[in-house]
Amino acid sequence: MEIKELTCINCPMGCLLTVEMDGDEIRDISGYTCPRGKTYAEKEVTNPTRVVTSTIKVVGGKKDRVACKTQYDIPKDKIGAVMEAINAAQAQAPVVIGEVLIADVAGTGVDVVATAHAV
Repeated sequence: MEIKELTCINCPMGCLLTVEMDGDEIRDISGYTCPRGKTYAEKEVTNPTRVVTSTIKVVGGKKDRVACKTQYDIPKDKIGAVMEAINAAQAQAPVVIGEVLIADVAGTGVDVVATAHAV
């Protein structure tokens, strides 16, 4: 039996979670104080994902870069490929919040969107 200890990142409580694993099967989860903690632990040990935040180069505007993020969480093992795509991308000013800057980034099925304006 393997024990994995995690800190939940779904809310400011930061519950310390303990997951007992038997191979790929979850045997028990403890330490959470809300249902989101249990869901986080299950997902983190079976298929970890993250929302990636960064900036993208802006061309033709007053700002050099604009804040962006993946619209949804992506598989954790795709973060490197997503960052390569973000670093290689550029957006034409003006950029508005919510604008898709990179569609289907790194084949994840998730778009990278602007989280700020850039004029």
